Amino acid sequence: MLFSQLKLSSSILNSLQKASITKPTAIQEKVIPLVLQKKDVMAMAETGSGKSASFVLPILEMWSKTKGEGKAKIKALVVTPTRELTLQIADAFNTFSSELHEKPKVVSVIGGESLGDQIYDIQQGCDILVATSGRLLDIFTKKQMSLAHLEFFVLDEADKMLNLGFSEELDVILQEIPKERQNLLFSATYPQKILDIASKITTEATRVTIEQEIPTVESVTQRVIEVNKDNRGPLLRKILDDKKLDRVIVFMANKRATDNIAAKFIKYGYSAESFHGDLYQEERIETLNNFKSKKTRILFATDIAARGLDINDVTCVINFDLPRSPTDYIHRIGRTARAGKTGIAISFIDHDSRAHFNIIEKKCKVKLTPEQIDGFELQGKAPKKVKGPAPVKGKGKSKKDKLREKNS
Repeated sequence: MLFSQLKLSSSILNSLQKASITKPTAIQEKVIPLVLQKKDVMAMAETGSGKSASFVLPILEMWSKTKGEGKAKIKALVVTPTRELTLQIADAFNTFSSELHEKPKVVSVIGGESLGDQIYDIQQGCDILVATSGRLLDIFTKKQMSLAHLEFFVLDEADKMLNLGFSEELDVILQEIPKERQNLLFSATYPQKILDIASKITTEATRVTIEQEIPTVESVTQRVIEVNKDNRGPLLRKILDDKKLDRVIVFMANKRATDNIAAKFIKYGYSAESFHGDLYQEERIETLNNFKSKKTRILFATDIAARGLDINDVTCVINFDLPRSPTDYIHRIGRTARAGKTGIAISFIDHDSRAHFNIIEKKCKVKLTPEQIDGFELQGKAPKKVKGPAPVKGKGKSKKDKLREKNS
């Protein structure tokens, strides 16, 4: 199928051609016609499936036909979990509207930048607002923005927002926007908590599920290497000495570890930077741009880099620390082998983390043979499992009892 078969205007098609995009992805084929039919949509698709364009293109198509006269009014609101995804979606609206006779005014609002400046940009005229949920609520408190003319409400990477206490924020957002609107929800997974959130937004959505066109296990060469914790750094240096791995993301457990190991590897002479949520927005943008342009070879990152980042040609992903969940494992290794290419994913495990990795294998339906690298072999023995006494019903203290003790 071609984009010309999806009833998009010649201006939108010219914008796609200018961006060297010729064929729609599976999710674009299914979602774009539904949006143009003004249906609510709940779509499940992995990061990298092209879902952003599946709502950006039809929103631009309908906006261009119903723009109206006078000062720009907010017609579309897109809410995302991260600053990077917010900026990428805003950029997509600008890119795909480049050939329109009148271009929409797109404003992105994120933390780490001046709230006053963002409110000023909105007040100067805004057609499409792309926002992180937290900063959007900050703007609501100022009572200086109207969403009365809103026609489209988009929630992107909805499952990622579960980690951010989003349900209460959503209640506030829904109070601020018109009840009559078109709702578009996108998520990589739809656990019950997401379905609960979705039910607050729409009860009439058309469900769209897109399986990965290339299964992760086929496009990514997955390896697991047994190594003691204190030997992970030296082993990582040995792996990185392979010059074919020219763009590598190394996932760490927390922000402090990310900064510390990046500083060490810089001292060792490696081109490296750290990336996590505590960086100022300017630092985050600069760090990502350096990595994309290959000024930086190694990106030490927390799970903030596992979703929503548009970085092509990552040759290798290394789980220095294992992710907390199997879902996070899939998102991490999905940073490589994008756009039909292949990639490598390496996980370090030791005696303590072996059982957790077994759970990841089971949930992800893979079975890997652990490797040992000469000079870095796993030493020691697995600790014996010690079972504590079984809990006795009725003997544990209740929450009320514990609270009384604390306050007495």
